[in-house]
Amino acid sequence: MVDKVTTREQTENSTLTRPAPRIFYGWLIVLGAVIGQFAGMAGRGQVNGVFLDPMITDLGWTRSEFTLASSAAFVFGGFAGLIIGPMVDRYGPRPLMLIGSVGYSGALLLTSQVETLWEFVALQILAGGIGSALVGPLVVNVAVSRWFVIRRGWALAAGSMGVSLASIVMPLTMTTVVDNSDWRTGYIVLSALVFVPLILIAPFMRRSPEDHGLLPDGRIESASTSAKEQQALAQIQSDLDNSLTRPEALRTTAIWLLIVAFGINIAGLSAMFVHGIPFMTEAGFTRTEAAAAFSVTGVANFASKFLWGWGLQRFPGRRLATAAFASSATGVLLIVLANRAELMPLLVVAFLFFGIGFGGTIPISEFLWANYFGRRYLGAVRSVGMPFTVLFGSLGPIAVAVYFDATDGYGGAFIGLALVYALAGAAIWTSRRPAKPGVITVEV
Repeated sequence: MVDKVTTREQTENSTLTRPAPRIFYGWLIVLGAVIGQFAGMAGRGQVNGVFLDPMITDLGWTRSEFTLASSAAFVFGGFAGLIIGPMVDRYGPRPLMLIGSVGYSGALLLTSQVETLWEFVALQILAGGIGSALVGPLVVNVAVSRWFVIRRGWALAAGSMGVSLASIVMPLTMTTVVDNSDWRTGYIVLSALVFVPLILIAPFMRRSPEDHGLLPDGRIESASTSAKEQQALAQIQSDLDNSLTRPEALRTTAIWLLIVAFGINIAGLSAMFVHGIPFMTEAGFTRTEAAAAFSVTGVANFASKFLWGWGLQRFPGRRLATAAFASSATGVLLIVLANRAELMPLLVVAFLFFGIGFGGTIPISEFLWANYFGRRYLGAVRSVGMPFTVLFGSLGPIAVAVYFDATDGYGGAFIGLALVYALAGAAIWTSRRPAKPGVITVEV
């Protein structure tokens, strides 16, 4: 039943087959996912909003020019994923994360010295684009999906807590650093916050349990007649048998529905990350109040992982995805109302809704990719959607910035974000697990 793969790692770390490491090593991979996704989000996302006003004031740029850099990083990161995905399948996460940790943190460090727009754009591409892609969700979530099948929902939800932690810690931390020193010092501190945890966890990351004579979820091949155990082993084997190659996946309707739905989601998230804090300060809230409200997103994001992890073990992922998009849309609309009324309590409630929705979209999307297309070629298949989804994401901040520059306000643009979340929910609701020829599939 074990998928036979001959790699150098088959002869390494024989202790993985001992009982305790066999049980717990998969959760060490999950810890690596937490750290990787924390670092991947720490150097981009809503932290960009912390640097926006100080940098454009100091360097004389417009909001659209600043936004160009983060949008370019999204695009380059997506296309880099086409190469990185198959490399994850072949080499595993360890070498990619080691290289990424150095390149990512180094680019952030150099950003502290920029004087021209082209320097900033180039370094953002290296950091938030390529560097983040080497350590972030594509690499670590493929690893988690290889190490778990039965408990995949829980594992992916736990691994995505890194994004939640970044949302909680980074806006307030970096706002404090930048406001009490300057944006250049902020990038130096940010570089260290990315590098240290990554370089500590990367050496422990491994490609798949099959490389060590194991099966996902800490199981081994067994002659046990337990009906529950045999059912679990059959589910693990079915996940492998139902794996689609990249060309096979591209011929399905499901992959395009996932691309559209989660691409729209990224457009909304990236626009919120870049323009959320400026939107609130424009409405009259202070930078500290705005950062504090935004941090509520991280708290709700983090707390909701338990809800989404529980749900993924019990309900179809596409239904949960629709619920997550609905929660995000509600949050965006409430943010608009809170800003118009200048009500801080309503703003907190708004970010609770937004954070709960945001908390679900990452583990649910990775769960759907793995369960729709199987784990054998997951890196290659998952990465093919990244140029499209990231392209959507790059357009979100630009569209909002252009709207602001044209109208000198954010309100209408954020109402539009709520509408695109509704469109994403409709797209994902219609998706189904593709049927591999000759293999019986079960809807998830």
